[in-house]
Amino acid sequence: MDSFAFIIHPIDPKRDVSRKFPFLGRILNERQIDFFSTFFPPVYISEIEGVTSAATGKVVKGWFIACPYTPRRMMELPVNAVYRKIIQTGRMAERLGADILGLGAFTSVVGDAGLTIAKALDIPVTTGDSFTVAMAVQAIRDAARAMEIRLEEATVAVVGATGAIGRVCAELLAGEAARLLLIARDENKLARLRERLSTPDRAVRARSELVVGSSMEMLKDAQLILTVTSSIHDVIRPQYLQAGSVVCDVARPRDVSAMVAAARDDILVIDGGMVDVPGPVNFNFDFGFPEGKAYACMAETIALTLEGRFEDYTVGKDITLERVREITAIAERHGFRMSGFRSFEREVTQEQIEIVRKNARRGLSRA
Repeated sequence: MDSFAFIIHPIDPKRDVSRKFPFLGRILNERQIDFFSTFFPPVYISEIEGVTSAATGKVVKGWFIACPYTPRRMMELPVNAVYRKIIQTGRMAERLGADILGLGAFTSVVGDAGLTIAKALDIPVTTGDSFTVAMAVQAIRDAARAMEIRLEEATVAVVGATGAIGRVCAELLAGEAARLLLIARDENKLARLRERLSTPDRAVRARSELVVGSSMEMLKDAQLILTVTSSIHDVIRPQYLQAGSVVCDVARPRDVSAMVAAARDDILVIDGGMVDVPGPVNFNFDFGFPEGKAYACMAETIALTLEGRFEDYTVGKDITLERVREITAIAERHGFRMSGFRSFEREVTQEQIEIVRKNARRGLSRA
C-alpha cells in the first residue's frame, strides 16, 4: 500500500504538547517547552487510515510525526541545527516505510523551504505550498461571495507578498481584483514583485492597480486581506481593519491577533486552507480540525500519494502557477474539496456571517 508521512510541530506550545503529552503540557511553561525541545527526539504521533480516492478507489495510509521544535526555537537556533532535527524526523518517516514526506507549518519555510531536507533524505519531499496557494485564493473568493463583496471591484491586500506563498497568491489575485495592495518588509523585493506582475507576457494577465508598501496602515483600504507571513508573532491588529472586511489567515503561527476576534464583531476572520479529505479518513489525532478535514499542505502530500507521484514536488521558494494548477487538478480528481469556513479553530456558520454583515452595516451607518 502506498503511504505518506507528514511532519507537524508545536505551534501553540502548551496546547499542542498537551494534545500528545497532557502531563508535560500542564507542568511546563512555553519557555521551558522551547528549551527542552532542543533535546527531545522526533515523536511518533499517529497512523492515518481510510484515505480513499474518489476517482480510483485507491486506499493509502500515512503517519503524523512530530519535530519537537516550536517556531520560536526554529528562529533562535542556527538553521543547520534546525535542518538536522527536521532530517532526523524525516528519517523516522523512512523507517515507517513512507513513500513521500510532507513538511508542515514552520518546517516548510525554515531556511531554503525544503531543498536541504529533500537532498538529505531518500524519500521525496513536498512543502504542500502549491495546494496551499490554490486553497488560500479559493477561500478569499468564497468569503468575498459570502460577504457580498465583488472581487473584481474590491481592494485586496496580500500581507507577506514577497514570500513563496504570498507571491503566487498575488499573481493569481492580480488577475481578478480591481486594486491589489502588496505588503511586505523588504521594499526592494516589493518593487521587483510589482515589476513582475506588470509584465505583459506573464501567465496571468494583471488587471489590478498595484500598490506596494510595508505599513499595516494600508490595510484600512482593503475589503479582502490574505495574510501569509512567516512571523512568529501576530502582525494584524483590530485598528488596521475596516468594517465588513474579510481576513484569510494562512500563516501558522497565526498572523491575526486573537484581539481581532474579541474586539471586532464587524470583521470576518477565516483560517485559510481547510480541505475535505476523501474517504472514511481517521487521523487518530486531534490537531484542531473536525473529522475528515485537513490543512491544504497536508492534502497536497496525500493527493500526491493517491496519484503515485513520488517526487520532490513543491520545494524551494520558487512556486510556479503551473504546479499550483496541476496539484489542484490532481486533488480535485481524487475528491479533495474546499471545506467550510473556520475561525480560530471554530466553525463559522451562515448565521455568524450574517451577524458580521449586519454589524458592519450598522458601524458604517454610524460613521
